Amino acid sequence: MLPTALRTLLCALLLMLLTHAPARAQTPAVQSPAVQAIYVPCYSHIYHGMKNLPLDLTVTLSIRNTDPERPIRLVSVDYYDTNGGLVRSYLTSKTALGPMMTWEAIVAERDRSGGSGANFLVRWEADGPVSQPLAEAVMIGTSSQQGISFSSRGVPVR
Repeated sequence: MLPTALRTLLCALLLMLLTHAPARAQTPAVQSPAVQAIYVPCYSHIYHGMKNLPLDLTVTLSIRNTDPERPIRLVSVDYYDTNGGLVRSYLTSKTALGPMMTWEAIVAERDRSGGSGANFLVRWEADGPVSQPLAEAVMIGTSSQQGISFSSRGVPVR
């Protein structure tokens, strides 16, 4: 069980994240057919307490085609560990994502292979100009009667 002060701090941080989220800008069109990439930070566990105890987290990677008219193709979805080593590839071939569709991958709560500095690299392409896809990771974990959840948004990389 977490001490009251730590529970209060976690609740305050979560409230701050939820109430101070940046305003969503219009999604810019991206020129394709060149393969684009999105870096998505995530955490298979985080540390808590005075002894830096790990709290295991379930990670859900969500990749959303934000274009209401055109499809995109996922070229690869790779999961890397804290040291930059490839842990696993989630695709064996290109995967079409129709307009407004979402594709998901799950890293199980007990899978610590990624570590506290894990990340995904999502590569995608399209046949013409499309809206930038949205990729984000949602992490959730529970211990005793306490729970924590947070998300991180991907950023385009070259």
